[in-house]
Amino acid sequence: MSSQLFSPLTIKKITLKNRIVISPMCQYSSIDGFANDWHLVHLGSRASGGAGLIIQEATAVSPEARISPSDLGIWKDEHIEKLKQINQFIVLQNSVPGIQLAHAGRKASVSAPWEGNKKLDFAQGGWQTVAPSAIPYHENELFLPQALDKNGIQKVISDFKAATRRVVEAGYQVLEIHAAHGYLLHQFLSPLTNDRTDEYGGSFENRIRFTLEIVDAVQQEWPSDLPLLVRISATDWAENGWNPEESAQLSKILKEKGVDLIDVSSGGLVSHQKITLGPGYQVPFAEKVKQEAAILTGAVGLITEAQQAEEILNKGQADLILFARESLRNPNLPLDFAKELDSEIQWPKQYERAKI
Repeated sequence: MSSQLFSPLTIKKITLKNRIVISPMCQYSSIDGFANDWHLVHLGSRASGGAGLIIQEATAVSPEARISPSDLGIWKDEHIEKLKQINQFIVLQNSVPGIQLAHAGRKASVSAPWEGNKKLDFAQGGWQTVAPSAIPYHENELFLPQALDKNGIQKVISDFKAATRRVVEAGYQVLEIHAAHGYLLHQFLSPLTNDRTDEYGGSFENRIRFTLEIVDAVQQEWPSDLPLLVRISATDWAENGWNPEESAQLSKILKEKGVDLIDVSSGGLVSHQKITLGPGYQVPFAEKVKQEAAILTGAVGLITEAQQAEEILNKGQADLILFARESLRNPNLPLDFAKELDSEIQWPKQYERAKI
């Protein structure tokens, strides 16, 4: 029986050579949003390592959308040149370049992880954060996020649309909208962070409105024959929060709007979340969305072994497997997995002499 992990998947006009995806992972290595040689080597090495799709880290649609001052950005045309070079290299490795567009909302303006992941004030290079409601991430935070008014909401929507135009110009072939991990779109989705009383708060239909408007804006610039993904947190892991049933319901609506795949993660919204960790702990959420919304899904979360990934696909729980930390530990993960599963994979010709 041939390997499912190394079978191709066609979404619209793009065919992925296998089901291995490099998950978007922040590198906190930019100045003023610009990509540099670190990003070229980081992303390029995973492409030469055999992954079918490389999704670039959460890339900010505006300066205030960054998590940290060191995040990648795509809010100005000058960012495009280096990103285009990286994408051209990825394509030369027979891989597909993707990007995740993001806005951090109230979780913005913090230092890089190795600098303590601390909230930055203005004197430290920080900025005013925004959110659906003026509710801080930590109870003792000195600086409250600013609740977005209608003009602020329209600005974010416009920022996503303008960023998408640059995404196309830079040569990306897959676009993912980040609506997970407690960032701005997720903040609108969950009643734990959204206590608005206008058309963007309250009911399920109102809380999903902002995300749907972002999707509409992105689709105005994104070619209809290229894959469009949305990453969601299927649950907040907190009482009275966003839940798997709402995730499946939203995914049905996103499919109707032309979204091709839901990248199913979880958590990240509130500091008091209680997550039950274990191998593949988020896979049941991907399975639920796939079955109930009848849409392609990606599975993430403590998936570290070839046979584990193979079984997820064979059981029909997901269609793609996204690897994050495991791919940081081993950029050649697909080459190793192909050997374990006795599957064919094309090695870079420069490395073939090492193939056993």
